[in-house]
Amino acid sequence: MDHSPRFLALVGAARARVRELSVADYAAAPPAGAILVDVREDNEWAAGHAEGAVHLGKGVLERDVEKRFPDLDAPLVLYCGGGFRSALSAAALVDMGYRNVWSLDGGWKGWVAAGLPVRTPGVDTP
Repeated sequence: MDHSPRFLALVGAARARVRELSVADYAAAPPAGAILVDVREDNEWAAGHAEGAVHLGKGVLERDVEKRFPDLDAPLVLYCGGGFRSALSAAALVDMGYRNVWSLDGGWKGWVAAGLPVRTPGVDTP
């Protein structure tokens, strides 16, 4: 995907402020009690997602996160398609006072490439 320079600068600034975790590191040793949060769009989630993940799209994240995760110390690992939107989302949560947030570098693409378990609604779930 061809990203614009300003978008990449925004993501770079977010990445400088948040913790990132590679897919390999997450698979080897996820943070204790980690909640894997898919911040992709609804249609991306519906096409398939990481096993055990919960969905809270970037478009509603700031509005709904406190209802889903009221504990500001909840260990939240966010992922998107490749790691850009999750970095922006993680920065927003840090700004909201969340203290244990990571962005999964490599995101869904890295997850699939690593052969980690996935769920496809309507295919492998009732």
